[in-house]
Amino acid sequence: MANDPYAKRLLWFVFAGSRGGLNRLRLVSILKNTPLNANQLAKEMGLDYKAIQHHVRVLEKNNIVTKVGEKYNVTYFVSNFLEANMESFDEIAGKLESK
Repeated sequence: MANDPYAKRLLWFVFAGSRGGLNRLRLVSILKNTPLNANQLAKEMGLDYKAIQHHVRVLEKNNIVTKVGEKYNVTYFVSNFLEANMESFDEIAGKLESK
């Protein structure tokens, strides 16, 4: 499943082809290192809590992050799909960060 062309197109769309893509890229980069909840992500990124919720919903919808827990006890993790396609993610992140 590594280097799946569908996955690469999806990742390009989520991170480069839509508004807020760079914030989502930063969010995923943080979650790669440590799972966090929305409040912790907001503090870490210096963004509004509602903005974090929006970005997390977009990432969840596209199977890039997963959550464990309910309501106020939700912790976000990188999904198995993204882990399997991490090479493509890193390539895209490198191209976007160098701009």
